[in-house]
Amino acid sequence: MSATALSSDALSNGQDGHNDESVLSEQYGTPAPEQHSSIALLKERIRHHYGQASEYYYTLWGEHIHHGYFLDSSETKERAQVRLIQLLLDRAQLEKGIEILDVGCGLGGTSRFLARNHHCHVTGITISAKQVEMAIKLSADEVNQDHASKAVGDSIKLEDGSVRFLELDAERMAEYFPTQGVFDCVWISEAMSHLPDKQLFFQNAMKLLRPGGKLVVADWFRADDLTSSQLDADIKPIEGMASDISLEIAPLADVLEMACFSHHCVLSSSTDKSPRELD
Repeated sequence: MSATALSSDALSNGQDGHNDESVLSEQYGTPAPEQHSSIALLKERIRHHYGQASEYYYTLWGEHIHHGYFLDSSETKERAQVRLIQLLLDRAQLEKGIEILDVGCGLGGTSRFLARNHHCHVTGITISAKQVEMAIKLSADEVNQDHASKAVGDSIKLEDGSVRFLELDAERMAEYFPTQGVFDCVWISEAMSHLPDKQLFFQNAMKLLRPGGKLVVADWFRADDLTSSQLDADIKPIEGMASDISLEIAPLADVLEMACFSHHCVLSSSTDKSPRELD
């Protein structure tokens, strides 16, 4: 199996994101992050959070609830968000028409892009029932179908591809599928940092991948050799918002190897044009 990981060092949602977020947060009454005393409680609070906040996120981010890969400060976030998806496609060299599991699919924006533009058959999973509901509606609306007639897990055809959406815990996702080796690719974009047990996720991903399948990751990773002041200023505030970016790029190779992935390459920033191998 192979893994392609993209660290989000150079990803952004635009310079005005904080102001927009403050106004919309007040309008929608989105909940502030809370401390958690157990993994089960953490996951329940995540479900609660996205149940309340997903419509707000759609208003702020659009259909793609992830950052963008900007090459020019004048670009729209929508164009940069799509560029991130295309960059991952290019780096992973995914063939058209394959079966993809989109982990942490949010509102299904990436799933729909992969189905529509790359003719893939995509299963999107999220821990949030609200996001499944919204993903189904947005997908059905795109092809002028009645979303009320679509149940959870129903396939929706988009061009030569298709999407379907399920409410699943990424750390236990292999339990849902009756057989192993179901997908050609497991895709996870800016969701792994929220998973308490990353090795358990990788083990589940391995079970679901066919021989020769690929794991594609885009997420936040802590840069090597940060100073104490940088950790205090940049890392701890983010981790206080329930995102774990304590994993550095280099140790990721050990985690992947423990889950039996055999080949790993990383593109770490917009200035790093060529992927590098992880030993």
